Amino acid sequence: MDRNQSIQRQFGAAADRYRVSRYHQDAPDLDAMLEAVVLRGDERVLDIGTGTGHTALAFAPRVVEVVGLDLTPAMLEQARILAEERGSANVRFEVGEAEALPYPDASFDLVTCRVCAHHFRDVRAAVGEAARVLRPGGRVLWVDSVSPDDPAQDTWLNCIELLRDPSHVRNYSVSQWQALFAEAGLTAEHRATWPVPLDFDEWTERMRTPELPRDQLRALFDHATESIRTAFRVRTAPYGFDIPIALLHVG
Repeated sequence: MDRNQSIQRQFGAAADRYRVSRYHQDAPDLDAMLEAVVLRGDERVLDIGTGTGHTALAFAPRVVEVVGLDLTPAMLEQARILAEERGSANVRFEVGEAEALPYPDASFDLVTCRVCAHHFRDVRAAVGEAARVLRPGGRVLWVDSVSPDDPAQDTWLNCIELLRDPSHVRNYSVSQWQALFAEAGLTAEHRATWPVPLDFDEWTERMRTPELPRDQLRALFDHATESIRTAFRVRTAPYGFDIPIALLHVG
């Protein structure tokens, strides 16, 4: 099974859970994205890795058109349900890859990507594609879970992410994302990082994580070093932790 098939299998099975996910519907990073750009109302927006469409639908009332792109058809089916429920007629959802966007150069005024870039198999290609379809003077809003610069903390976070979800590739640090955008000719300003609390049971249930990796995850929580416990506010009664989510404003 290749990575695209793995992603489609993982997220296809969890699509209905993502449509009703409390975090994806209402979190500080989504509010910050809406506040990060001044919109005239005539913009075209591309939401990469749209999932069940929460970010695309949040921008829809403020612009003329939004295109939500995702690799998993089942996620897009849930996004269309949400769009119909909200009466959003200016949003369309399409299947496609972040690393090979099916759109001409300079097609969009704003490109958004929220909490999905850690699944990209080729982040340089994805960043380059976002830059390619951006119109002159346009902006990119890039939100993802990020790793600390400390190597041990970076390793712990990526380890638990992979155990929970085999389609996970990597969480990058803010400085690594800034370097990737610089390679594409864009400047990425770090606007903020939020520690988002995650309940262990909800976090693992959303991806239907099997019991064996759940046990391994609990062991990693139980035996986390003091530095890791502090960095991620690791909890064991009940289990949970805080994941750092960063917003980059790119142009």
